Amino acid sequence: MGLPARQRFTFDEYLLLEEIAEVKHEFLDGEVWAMAGGSPEHAAIIGNVTTLLNVQLRGQRCRVHSTELRVRVKTTGLGTYPDVTVICGRLERDPDDRTGHTAINPRVVVEVLSPSTEEYDRGEKLSHYQTIASLEEVVLVAHDRAEIEVVRREADGTWSRHIAGAGQSARLASIACDLSVAEVYRDPLAGG
Repeated sequence: MGLPARQRFTFDEYLLLEEIAEVKHEFLDGEVWAMAGGSPEHAAIIGNVTTLLNVQLRGQRCRVHSTELRVRVKTTGLGTYPDVTVICGRLERDPDDRTGHTAINPRVVVEVLSPSTEEYDRGEKLSHYQTIASLEEVVLVAHDRAEIEVVRREADGTWSRHIAGAGQSARLASIACDLSVAEVYRDPLAGG
């Protein structure tokens, strides 16, 4: 996650920082960390996932959001910016954010992993996400191989893992969408 920019912040101070900051930050327990920028490949994968979901969700009451949308995990206090967020029904705003720029009810979050964030995204951050009552699936997109993992909340409240590799599609059951691994990693500029 990086080094804290300052030892302790209130959530309101964090929100003020985000209004003037040139980079995004995560917030937890009074600490604020700058989020690293992604590689061109990372950004392209996010774009591909966003496009695929937007096309499949057309006509449904779900909206796909970019990494510009801040999500707060109310149970733990984590404030973060998932790479892609899907919200269905009414967007619920964090009442602690006077600007109204923080959502608290994602149905799906997508994280494109990177060498510096993979351990955090698969571990501590995933644990935070799993406490969000509205969240049904977390999608983890590998950075070093063509693989998509869907961590899904089952009807009994347990979480299951579903992995799709080359030639397969990852099913997002909660929004009735499929992410073709080939399309997520598609690069029309490769080899040219």
